[in-house]
Amino acid sequence: MATPHARRNRAPAAPQRRGVIHPPWVRITHWLNAFAAIVMMLSGWRIYDASPIFPAFSFPAALTLGGWLGGALQWHFAAMWLLVFNGLVYVALNLASGRFARKFLPLTPRAVLRDFIAALRGKLAHDDLRVYNAVQKFAYLFAIADLIVLVLSGLAIWKSVQFPLLRELMGGYDNARVVHFTAMSLLAAFLAVHLALVALVPRSLLAMLRGR
Repeated sequence: MATPHARRNRAPAAPQRRGVIHPPWVRITHWLNAFAAIVMMLSGWRIYDASPIFPAFSFPAALTLGGWLGGALQWHFAAMWLLVFNGLVYVALNLASGRFARKFLPLTPRAVLRDFIAALRGKLAHDDLRVYNAVQKFAYLFAIADLIVLVLSGLAIWKSVQFPLLRELMGGYDNARVVHFTAMSLLAAFLAVHLALVALVPRSLLAMLRGR
């Protein structure tokens, strides 16, 4: 006959408290980056309409920010500084904490293709929000690279005379505008897909709001 002590030892353990998925600094920098990127996008559309690259295409005024070219430029530059400094903090803390390697590496084309096909079939699991699948890793790394291109191409447009090498690397002033527009379009596509995935997995939004 088992003693009370033995029965206590065999008692089921209490469930462990779930740990933090996103630490505070990730959540803060994430939302600041999102705010800055959206402000830059909407104000950038107003700036584009003032001198369109493709004359047959313009953005509806209701979707733009700034009201006029001067106002849009003020919003754009204010958001640019927020994006640059907050983005540097985000990247630096990810590298210093080792989170970058844990979350985004390793990543291979085969893994991306495998998880992409699984996502199309609706068979991509999201049980553990701490672990990014290969498609998520690729998407987030792509967004970081795209934001870097946005900042550099914007700098080549804004300070074209002061940064002639950067301007020439972009293929000249006019090509820098095309690069900037293309990077903005890719960022808009990323945000659309990101929001769609959040709608499919609402727990991911809660985790980015409260950390768990």
